[in-house]
Amino acid sequence: MDMSSLMCVMSCALLHSGLASRLKSPILPIQSEREPLTSKGMSGCSFGGRFYSLEDTWHPDLGEPFGVMHCVKCYCETQRGRKGKVLGKVSCKNVKRDCPEPSCDAPVLLPGQCCKTCPKGDVDRKQVEAMFDGFEYFQEKEKEDDLHKTYNDRSYLSSEDISPGESRTDFVAVLTGVTDSWLPSSSGVARARFSLTRTSLTFSITYQRIGRPSRVVFLDSDGNTAFEYKTPKGDSDMICGVWKNLPQSHVRQLQAEQLRVTMTTATGRREVIEGKIIKHRALFAETFSSTLTSEEEHSGMGGIAMLTLSDTENNLHFVLILQGLIQHRERDSPLVPIQVRLQYRQHVLREIHANVTAYDTDFAEVLTDLNSRELFWLSRGQLVITVETEVQDPRHISGFITGRKSCDTIQSVMSSGDALTPGKTGGVGSAFFHLHDNGTLDYQLVGASSEVMGLTIELKPRRRSKRSVLYDLTPEFDRPSGRAAGSWSRVEARHIHMLLQNELFINVATAHSQEGELRGQIKGLLYSGLEAPRHEIPVPLAGQFVAPPVLTSAGGHAWVSVDERCHLHYEIVVAGLSKADDLTVNAHLHGLAEIGELDERSTNHKRLLTGFYGSQAQGVLKDISVELLRHLDRGTAFIQVSTKVNTRGEIRGRVHVPNNCEFRTKGEVELAEFDDLFVRDPEELKKDPHTCFFETQHHAHGSLWTPNYNHCFTCSCQKRTVICDPVICPVLTCSRTIQPDDKCCPMCVERKNPKEMKTPERLDEHPEGCYFEGDQKMHAPGSTWHPFVPPFGYIKCALCTCKGATGEVHCEKVMCPGLTCSRPVRRSPSDCCKECPEEDNPPLEHADMMQADGTSHCKFGKNFYQNSDNWHPRVPLMGEMKCITCWCDHGVTKCQKKQCPVLTCSNITRREGMCCPECQEEEEELMKVPEKKNSWRH
Repeated sequence: MDMSSLMCVMSCALLHSGLASRLKSPILPIQSEREPLTSKGMSGCSFGGRFYSLEDTWHPDLGEPFGVMHCVKCYCETQRGRKGKVLGKVSCKNVKRDCPEPSCDAPVLLPGQCCKTCPKGDVDRKQVEAMFDGFEYFQEKEKEDDLHKTYNDRSYLSSEDISPGESRTDFVAVLTGVTDSWLPSSSGVARARFSLTRTSLTFSITYQRIGRPSRVVFLDSDGNTAFEYKTPKGDSDMICGVWKNLPQSHVRQLQAEQLRVTMTTATGRREVIEGKIIKHRALFAETFSSTLTSEEEHSGMGGIAMLTLSDTENNLHFVLILQGLIQHRERDSPLVPIQVRLQYRQHVLREIHANVTAYDTDFAEVLTDLNSRELFWLSRGQLVITVETEVQDPRHISGFITGRKSCDTIQSVMSSGDALTPGKTGGVGSAFFHLHDNGTLDYQLVGASSEVMGLTIELKPRRRSKRSVLYDLTPEFDRPSGRAAGSWSRVEARHIHMLLQNELFINVATAHSQEGELRGQIKGLLYSGLEAPRHEIPVPLAGQFVAPPVLTSAGGHAWVSVDERCHLHYEIVVAGLSKADDLTVNAHLHGLAEIGELDERSTNHKRLLTGFYGSQAQGVLKDISVELLRHLDRGTAFIQVSTKVNTRGEIRGRVHVPNNCEFRTKGEVELAEFDDLFVRDPEELKKDPHTCFFETQHHAHGSLWTPNYNHCFTCSCQKRTVICDPVICPVLTCSRTIQPDDKCCPMCVERKNPKEMKTPERLDEHPEGCYFEGDQKMHAPGSTWHPFVPPFGYIKCALCTCKGATGEVHCEKVMCPGLTCSRPVRRSPSDCCKECPEEDNPPLEHADMMQADGTSHCKFGKNFYQNSDNWHPRVPLMGEMKCITCWCDHGVTKCQKKQCPVLTCSNITRREGMCCPECQEEEEELMKVPEKKNSWRH
């Protein structure tokens, strides 16, 4: 592996790509300047301007347009120097040859992946059986007729569904008082549930018999602090948090069950409880839970019970994890007898005697055939589970059984694409729920149709004609407002189990479809750690809100908030997009979510939120213009999701977020640079991995500014890469121009009497002007400019004009002049107009190139290129990048990825060696269908 070659290509890609090398001066820095590494003194590896800990792995990011090399994996190896000092060495290899052979007939290559995988419905059955091994009594036994349904609910997303593209692992920990310390132990007990997705670990912690902890600390295998979370103040017994960007070394320790978690109180007597983070087979099926505590003070005892109902019978399965119940003098005994009781108040309903070992106190059992009273008390949170040792000095712990608690949100998006008979109506419904300990289910729902005739919570139907209605919400639905809010106080234990297993649905019947126009699955949405207000009704996103309205099968909703730093937090959920008739559970969304103003007459103040693949998107938008914040405050803003089929908007919703971010006067806003509008915390910017360091200052990803070295440049930060573009002045057709001292481009002036001629500053005396979102600057009335669109820079093919005091910006395509030559050429792909070619020049030798004008040739990697030459760049380990074309433009190397056309077909495929996806012919699809069916028979 030639590391110097790879580093050379990385530097070339960052310094010479089309998005990062439009500067004419070779001495100006384009890449982020290297700041003093915060990792000084630590052992690790430095690669591509980033620091990696020992044993970290990553895919190198070459920057746009190359992107992340998903088929190359780099590793920070541990090595020892001559004096025994621990050092890090980077090694990279191509991992494509290690890809496993997919077991399905038609594997697909998902975005962000190197290896092809089977579609969600084509998961290898052996893989499924292996993952379910050991879960005999938790498995759902599908009836034969469920596999051949033709209506829509046959492929609903269940909590047991397995997808190669989804990576989530759940863990649990029981936290009890420390008993081997000289300090008095605590009586507190906490139950923590963790979910690992990629490199983020979310946690939901409930606690009893202890004050509110001030911090949660994760300890590594050596007992050192790996992460600390300061808990917000409040009176809730729930702590929600996220540990983001886990190093790979800690991910491996987590998977090996080597991490511990501790919680400490700050008020009153300092108490500490701790526990080990472990995997457990019962987590994926758990729907009821109990935290077991002791009435003794400073006991250090506790435990949890994870419970679930059988899918077809009224059997209650449970697993106990016990801590501190077995005393030290009992550890010499091979078995310790215990008694487990199920109680209602003081009445013992069930009793089990068993033995546990001192070093493995986990215990699993089944309570069979619960009667109607026991099920009723279970649903109301009135059953108690008690564990007691049967020894000379018995000890016991107990706790109430309630529905499983977590920081996740129970919600549903209702769309016409998910109806029992799928359609495309452009409507949407949105709902979220809260389950109380006493079994009451609160709900809030909003619909996008005033013609609602029925609103019901239902089971998955066995047949289309036999819908199973559990609860009718229609009486609570207010037609004028399109909302419903209330509580369902008679939820049965079976239905709580199904609710937490994602097995319930909401059906919306309308005058157009009495069976159901909209339908949505009630699902848990994993806690994200964002400040989006999930306790409020989200913003419905529908095709009928798009201008003009779109008859789409999709629907969605979004939670949006603005924090005290004027950062926008958002979470978007989409459902019902182009669901196929095969076994695929969800169609994936390729789309862009954006936020902008509702006024259709203007396209200003629009910001890209994110591009995403899947059914969810979330994030924080930090750089928001004052104008856009005004629209959010007034309720004249929208969130819109666009797809390849509907690029002008698939679904949209109006957003109203009151905020106090408009704290400057209009004159101050006009004169201020965008980065100065908000007071930004430099320490916060340093922690952001996408921050750029330029001219001794930190700049946030996506921000724009005018550099100190030349005010006629505009710089932007794109993921640690600084891109500086010279201001491109439009061609003026007027006869009289002036060049203001503080402007980069000349301006037209009207013919007037010399006596009436004033200084150029006259143009800026008027407070009116136009604010353009691209460069985030005010433009004087009558001025013209080429629009700046990050990260692409100035767009030569468009010309914008500020129309007087109205503040309206009109942008038009540049009209190219007529040419007299027979074979005009486009000097570079970024140029707008073609030109007549210059006279052919003989190719320069290498020595001549070195002596030629420094701006007439380009150097990329180890090769030199003449002006107008184009080539495909080569990347070590990957070879020639045929989907990227680079060209030499007067001494500046520019690169661009091939632009793929928008496809409107339903069957899209990507052939080996091709840059763009293609429509798959129906004949090919028909030939594959019989093979697919045959593969499922074996």
